[in-house]
Amino acid sequence: MNILTAAIRAMSRSRLRRQEDCKQRPGLYQQRIFESLLRAGRETAFGREHHFTAFSTVEQFQQAVPLREYDGLKPYIDRMRQGERRVLWNTPVRWFAKSSGTTADKSKFIPVSREALYGCHYQGARDVLMWYVNHYPASRMFNGKALTLGGSHRPETDGHIRHGDLSAILIQNSPRYAEWVRTPSREVALCPDFETKVQRIAEKTIRQNVTNFAGVPSWNLVLMKRILDISGKETLLDVWPNLELFMHGGISFEPYREQYRRLIPSDGMHYLEIYNASEGFFALQDDPNESSMLLLNDVGIFYEFIPMNRLTEALSGAFTAFDTIDTVIPDVNYAIVITTNGGLWRYLIGDTVRFTSAYPHRIKITGRTRHFINVFGEELIVDNAIAALKAACNATGAQVAHYTVAPIFMDATAKGAHEWLIEFETPPPDPNAFADRLDTELCSINSDYEAKRARNTTLNRLTLTVLPPGTFYEWMRRRGKLGGQNKIPPLYNTRQYAEELTLQRSEPL
Repeated sequence: MNILTAAIRAMSRSRLRRQEDCKQRPGLYQQRIFESLLRAGRETAFGREHHFTAFSTVEQFQQAVPLREYDGLKPYIDRMRQGERRVLWNTPVRWFAKSSGTTADKSKFIPVSREALYGCHYQGARDVLMWYVNHYPASRMFNGKALTLGGSHRPETDGHIRHGDLSAILIQNSPRYAEWVRTPSREVALCPDFETKVQRIAEKTIRQNVTNFAGVPSWNLVLMKRILDISGKETLLDVWPNLELFMHGGISFEPYREQYRRLIPSDGMHYLEIYNASEGFFALQDDPNESSMLLLNDVGIFYEFIPMNRLTEALSGAFTAFDTIDTVIPDVNYAIVITTNGGLWRYLIGDTVRFTSAYPHRIKITGRTRHFINVFGEELIVDNAIAALKAACNATGAQVAHYTVAPIFMDATAKGAHEWLIEFETPPPDPNAFADRLDTELCSINSDYEAKRARNTTLNRLTLTVLPPGTFYEWMRRRGKLGGQNKIPPLYNTRQYAEELTLQRSEPL
């Protein structure tokens, strides 16, 4: 066993025992976190406005504090960004994670307290490494470098308050010794221009011993291809022969899995999914044999879950009795509500999940509360789209680089349909056969879609629009959304993005 791996395994034993206990008694850990958050909240302006001293139970908390999306917390966050203290959290907050979540122009500024930074984000990262070396004791990952494709940050008006991508905040606040095991340097990693950063990282890392990397699959794929271009090598193993781990998150890995397998043709390469957002580190793949992720119940976050079929009621205030960790049911599609040690109170994060098991509580991300198509009652979610795409690719030999889906609305002469705008890495031999298979798979996965497609009652067969290579990248570049936390919306209930992409197709890339 490698000495560094053995040392990390030894240092992680107490944490491993705690996590195993948390798997069996998550309700106890969640109750302790709830009580701790409530005590901290009583010292804040938000807590005084909502009379935190007047209650002590989760049920009373749910009645007293309304469910909020970002706009509901924005006035408080704006005060914090102006330097006011004890607004949402009882300790100073100097960092704000800037996140749009999609290609939307509007940005969110998520408070990152010291407690959230060290007790949630960094703890989650340590947990990933703990579980990894626990499963792979022969790992030599720590003999080399961890490659980080980070974001950037900048000061606010008074210079003491800063905002930036979460990855940049994590890099900036990491201890100095992290520089020994991370590449590139902090200066390069925080370069604000994405394309310049990719070039500089590629130039600096091709002669280093990189053993692992982490981040969003799509943006890392841009970097990896650039590294191959510069090095002139066929695969990443020709550049980094000791590469063994990619920790990925932000978007589904499935559309990119085959591309990575082609770039890294090794049975010794491991892929672990993490669920780390600007708002917190929520879950990780603790077992490589499990396709779902373990929900972290002891990192300063109190969770509530709304069945998606009751989300509209919840937003209106007509439904308040949300599920907690002890009452969730596997295979129900839930919207997540979080209360955090960064000062987010009953915040609707926008993600949807499905529990694959309870005790331990394992989840799969199924999509976003706003990323679905339900124009015709078909209730198509991201999880459906990913599964159908995977099946169609397996059947035809195609590989998808990027995609988005939009409705085609009914008019006086035609029924509705879905338009799939896809940029292929490997195009299918017959696009019509690919579209047929994709439509068939959607019918088999989603009974509502199947009902609307039956005899073309409401929906015609989907339409496939093949976009030239580089279309999505150029679209994101023109919008100033390269790198960081920016994501391409896979499903959208309007035609805004579809029309922008098809218009761009007629322009030079």
